Amino acid sequence: MKAIYHKYKDHYRENLHLAIPVVISQVGHTLVQTSDSIIVGHFAGTVSLAAVALANSIFVVLLVIGIGISYGSTPLIAQHNGSNNYDECGKLLSNSLFINVVTGVVLFAITYFSSIIFLNHLDQTEQVVRQAKPFLLLLGVSIIPMLVFNTFKQFAEGLGFTKQAMMISIWGNVLNICLGIIFVKGLFGVPPMGIKGVGYSTLIDRCLMATVMGFYVFKSVHFKKYLKSFVLTNVKRIYCAKILRIGAPVALQYTFEISAFSGAAILIGTIGYNEQAAHQVAINLASITYMMASGLSAAAAIKSGNYFGSNDHQKLRHSAISNYHIVIVFMMFTALIFTLGNHILPWMYTSDKKVIAIAAQLLIIAAFFQLFDGTQVVGLGILRGMGDVNIPTIITFLAYWVIGLPVGYLLGISMHLGVAGIWYGLVLGLMVSAILLFFRFQFISKKLRDKTVLILAQD
Repeated sequence: MKAIYHKYKDHYRENLHLAIPVVISQVGHTLVQTSDSIIVGHFAGTVSLAAVALANSIFVVLLVIGIGISYGSTPLIAQHNGSNNYDECGKLLSNSLFINVVTGVVLFAITYFSSIIFLNHLDQTEQVVRQAKPFLLLLGVSIIPMLVFNTFKQFAEGLGFTKQAMMISIWGNVLNICLGIIFVKGLFGVPPMGIKGVGYSTLIDRCLMATVMGFYVFKSVHFKKYLKSFVLTNVKRIYCAKILRIGAPVALQYTFEISAFSGAAILIGTIGYNEQAAHQVAINLASITYMMASGLSAAAAIKSGNYFGSNDHQKLRHSAISNYHIVIVFMMFTALIFTLGNHILPWMYTSDKKVIAIAAQLLIIAAFFQLFDGTQVVGLGILRGMGDVNIPTIITFLAYWVIGLPVGYLLGISMHLGVAGIWYGLVLGLMVSAILLFFRFQFISKKLRDKTVLILAQD
């Protein structure tokens, strides 16, 4: 262990310095849903909490499509920055902003039709559907400013500036919680809005975050040399294609995974609303640790992109492996928290004892899949930084939709193991994804390293 530490300690330090602000910023996306669930669970009741679960199970799929597409610019910016091609970074920002705004509008349209039509055909409890519709619609509107925020966030993070998005996310979540409580409960003369209140608080929060992040990028001296080539109307097919060549497969990767969990939520909703509310509690806690690992993944993509752009494949391997070490240690720690606090943590969301008892069982299962969840998302980030996105997309599809969700349906519904059986299938999908992605990284990185060594030997 001591020898391993000394071998990778410089990379541990560099990666953590880059990753910690990204982790906090990434968690901001999930904390919006967490605060919504906590506020609704305590102030609006179990049916409303189940409605949040139903709406989020649909919206989160659209959310990760948008986030995935916005990630397409980051490795490209990191690679060009590593090669000192500053003008290319500004051009990528122009085209990324265009792509993300268009994506946001399209995703809002899908959300709108989902709230009107799709929710009525999922065999869910009627009162749950009635409350979920207006909440889902408000979330759909909020995706447009969220993707504008992400445009500037990914640009700054691709250049190694990660703390500003972190601070904006922290204060944004504080505002979201305060407004959520005021709107849901009805304080300071505001009429009680119920579940719609957290929808309005999320929309206001994301609009302000987008405005502040954009103002920071355009006013900071750090980005002046990159923004010389930024022109809002300078949208070109070649740059859009480059961004989408990475962003679209990344969006599919996230979609295959998250939609499997959303599919699981809908399956659980056919069992009962107590089980659905418990699933929302457990999956929300698990998603916090997932987004932390996703922050490590984003940092791993940036460092991999830097080393890939400078053709330093040996350092790329060392940096990537150090990120695997970091996420394994972190997820083991969170697994311990889930195990020891499985009966305590659900109380943050609800006082319904039936829901708490079911959620406590699910948190034990969540503790097991922490390790696989962390390693698979870091593996995706490393490969994304190297420009390898197509094969990982196929891997995620196979892991979650060919293996994970069908096995979950078989165990949970056909074999009557209930909500736990559905979660067992999800664990299996995560494990398959983590193993295959690690083998993919080993194959490509060793091939690139050996090729570089051979070229140097010939010179």
